[in-house]
Amino acid sequence: MDGAVMNKVLLGILGAFVLFVIVVVLAGVGTYNSLVNRSQAVDAQWAQVQNVYQRRADLIPNLVATVSGAANFEKSTLTEITEARASVGKVQLSPNSAPTDPAQLAEFEKAQGALGSALSRLLVVSENYPTLRATANFQTLQAQIEGAENRIAVERGRFNELARDYNASIQRVPAVFFAAALGFKEKAYFAAAAGADKAPTVQFDFSKPAAAKP
Repeated sequence: MDGAVMNKVLLGILGAFVLFVIVVVLAGVGTYNSLVNRSQAVDAQWAQVQNVYQRRADLIPNLVATVSGAANFEKSTLTEITEARASVGKVQLSPNSAPTDPAQLAEFEKAQGALGSALSRLLVVSENYPTLRATANFQTLQAQIEGAENRIAVERGRFNELARDYNASIQRVPAVFFAAALGFKEKAYFAAAAGADKAPTVQFDFSKPAAAKP
């Protein structure tokens, strides 16, 4: 093989190699940008989840103040919800970045779940106080709390969908080869509890008479 032919072969190999590198780089850049967009979408939705939880927490002081004005209202119920709200404040997660540690998210979810349960019990107990139930402020709070619970269920569901989409993306080729090295880590999910597909509601049966007091 003479020199001219050898040069053409080498140039052909070099050209093919350069083309391969360009394709790989373009694919890598496209994948990286896609992961950035998906990660930011998860983080934005996480901020929205925290926003709706905070909205519910902000309603509680007004609710407690309204309910505590009822004569002989059960103090233990008020104490429970106050303590549950304080516990939520102790679980601090970044509002700007979705958690990657499932244990941290589980702790956050546990505290929020305890607050939700305490809130539900307080509202159920309130049914025994017809005068309280009849006040406009209480009725407004009831509607706002129900709306907050529904928004929480919706925003949590959206967060899980975006997190699953992002997590699947970093495990696909070619992202799987460089995602971890570039700092793309899996996002944690909210656990799906029984009946989590249906948003919780707060309802009052005003048709029933109040329970008799001893």
